[in-house]
Amino acid sequence: MRGLLQIDDTLVSLDLMERTFACDLALCRGACCIEGDSGAPLEKAEFDTLQHLLPALWDDLSPAAQDVVRRSGIAFIDVEGDVVTTLVDGRDCIFACRDADGICRCTIEKACRQGRIPFLKPVSCHLYPVRVTRYKTFTAVNYNRWKICRAAETAGNRLHLPLYRFLREPLVRRFGAAWYEQLDFCAGEYLKQKQQTAHP
Repeated sequence: MRGLLQIDDTLVSLDLMERTFACDLALCRGACCIEGDSGAPLEKAEFDTLQHLLPALWDDLSPAAQDVVRRSGIAFIDVEGDVVTTLVDGRDCIFACRDADGICRCTIEKACRQGRIPFLKPVSCHLYPVRVTRYKTFTAVNYNRWKICRAAETAGNRLHLPLYRFLREPLVRRFGAAWYEQLDFCAGEYLKQKQQTAHP
């Protein structure tokens, strides 16, 4: 299979090394929280944590989100069988909020950075635009390339910042520091070899 790097039991797309990325909220306006056909994937422990923290987050939710939570809870099982956050009007994540500038942000992350809760946000959100998919014998780590992130690709290109470096913190959170060190080493060797091939 072309375009993959194996680290332990994970298969990592070379897009993480070849693509550049740096979120540009001023341009994308936080579209990843309100676009798409499903909510944010949740681990079982994350679902339990959010259920426990819901009272601390309640006043930060929009009235429409509060209504949805009263009727349907904080999560549901989507068509792919994943537990995902509930949506408002089939679109906005219930934990999304807009600031005074109209930029969409995460109420969970906001509360965490204010020191009100100890949980940053679901790891699937922290990792975005990388998606992690578990299979029977391996875990796939892929770049979910989408038009809403074109501004981030442009910003990353300007900064010469590979996607995997932009996502260092969530990748370490998900896979551990030793795993990330392997990725960083392999990426450095791969990019060096690629550059030498392009400019012999």
